[in-house]
Amino acid sequence: SSLAHPAMPDPSNLLWLVPVGLLLHYWWQSGKFKGRARDLASRHCQQLNLQLLDYSMVITGYWPTRDANGVIVIRRTYQFEFTSTGERRNQGIIVLFGSQIKSIDLEAYIIPDAD
Repeated sequence: SSLAHPAMPDPSNLLWLVPVGLLLHYWWQSGKFKGRARDLASRHCQQLNLQLLDYSMVITGYWPTRDANGVIVIRRTYQFEFTSTGERRNQGIIVLFGSQIKSIDLEAYIIPDAD
């Protein structure tokens, strides 16, 4: 009597898992870094008595680069909106090298009277 063995899957049939896995990893990482950028921008705005609007955070750049130590990291640039008066929307940009802030730039905004 012969023992029945389940057929081994053909590895070429599983190749589709690689790009799907990479896409899922990219999507998960993107959400993680977008949340970090939003939290850092929100904290920066709070320190300046500004309000981050709509918790909007749009990625505008994604590129490999080297950090100050020469390590290759992903440079992510996000654009967001904030207000100082509650009436006018202003633009801001935050740049992350990996998960660290490289820069936060805010366009000129109105500083309300301290009445």
